Amino acid sequence: MNTRQHNLKNMRPEITSATIHDAMSNDERFQNLILRPIIKLQNDLFIEVFKNYIVKHKLMFYNLPIEKRLEYIESALNKDVKFRNSLKGMIIGLFTVEEYAIYIQNSSAINKRMMQIVKERLISNVQLFNQPEEVLKAV
Repeated sequence: MNTRQHNLKNMRPEITSATIHDAMSNDERFQNLILRPIIKLQNDLFIEVFKNYIVKHKLMFYNLPIEKRLEYIESALNKDVKFRNSLKGMIIGLFTVEEYAIYIQNSSAINKRMMQIVKERLISNVQLFNQPEEVLKAV
């Protein structure tokens, strides 16, 4: 096993709740074995990236009630192509060459799974997206 491949696989967290069985689809298997560990590894980065996204979009997120904040997260991932592609790059960049070969065979379906998991992570961390004191002082 080459060094890059070995290092990428070793740094991924183990997700004990991820089930793997013979009846699951290849996409689901890819999701549970590759996507979930990479996305968990990148979670802190995704949070910081989304905080920056909020700032770049004039802080309107902070004026929204909680249910609208959840919609805002979903909208950012579904409608902002540059933002979505940036997040996908943070995940794809941690694929091994072999995993990338699998990914390109069905990238559209895997991208949907990828963005769904990232959306769930951002939504579950919505409490971390409170307006920082530095921003309040500047406004």
